[in-house]
Amino acid sequence: MVLMVLSVSATAQNTDSSVTVSEAKVEKRKKGKKKVKLPEIDLSNWKVTIPEGEGKGGAINVEPPEILEYATNEILKPYMYNDSTKGALVFYAYPSSATTANTKYSRSELREQMVPGNDKVNWTFKQGGTLKAKLAMNEVSRDKNGKYHKVIILQIHGRLTDEQRDLIGQKDNNAPPVLKIYWQNGKIRVKTKKLKFAGVDATGILHKEAWTDDEGFNFEDEVGFRKFAIEVKVSNGKIVVSLNKSEFKVFENQSLKRWGIFENYFKAGNYFQTRDEGAFAKVNFYELEVKH
Repeated sequence: MVLMVLSVSATAQNTDSSVTVSEAKVEKRKKGKKKVKLPEIDLSNWKVTIPEGEGKGGAINVEPPEILEYATNEILKPYMYNDSTKGALVFYAYPSSATTANTKYSRSELREQMVPGNDKVNWTFKQGGTLKAKLAMNEVSRDKNGKYHKVIILQIHGRLTDEQRDLIGQKDNNAPPVLKIYWQNGKIRVKTKKLKFAGVDATGILHKEAWTDDEGFNFEDEVGFRKFAIEVKVSNGKIVVSLNKSEFKVFENQSLKRWGIFENYFKAGNYFQTRDEGAFAKVNFYELEVKH
């Protein structure tokens, strides 16, 4: 009789244990389905500007190595964070009062640093460079006419050397962006710079006023909110931009040949092009790579 009781007791214990283990396995399988994906982006050579700070020229920058801890950085987290479901690095921007010195628009945007933490080491068109990015528009607000607000997602920005800055008496090293790539109403639009007067001299060409935007170019494919790939290749006097390796636009002219006088750096992210109240945009970056 005692043996029988012990036997029943043991069976009851085994049954309870079996249910617990089974439930644990089911729970483990459920958890296993939630795969964590991270973007394929090395931020070692990038700094970021966010729409946080005090007024015009007061936007906060975060450089390497601090930017590498963006996931736990309390200042960066609202504007630059991982979507671990999609495997994207998300850049969020809205029209805040904090901007860089030379614009009225806010941004959550990366700036290339060939030497981490140093803005003074950059590249020329003669040296060249290639940028590859895989990205998607996540969310974006609309204007009063129902059109989506514009976002600059990639740039090549010019920079004056200290000697050039002093030569023309400019207060900073800023030169115009020679390439701007927009997400505009679901399409990818590209603009480059051209000289207003082809015969401008070597000093005059350093002034922003010597340059203006070209007429712009729209790729045919409407990317909408789908993932897409962009590649930018720069060489002496030439820029080649491709969309999804199926459409190509080549910029090669005398103005770009003369652009060789400037230093340059790549930019990537969410440079939001409106001051409309309540506007916002989120851009997902899945891959970002630069080579020189």
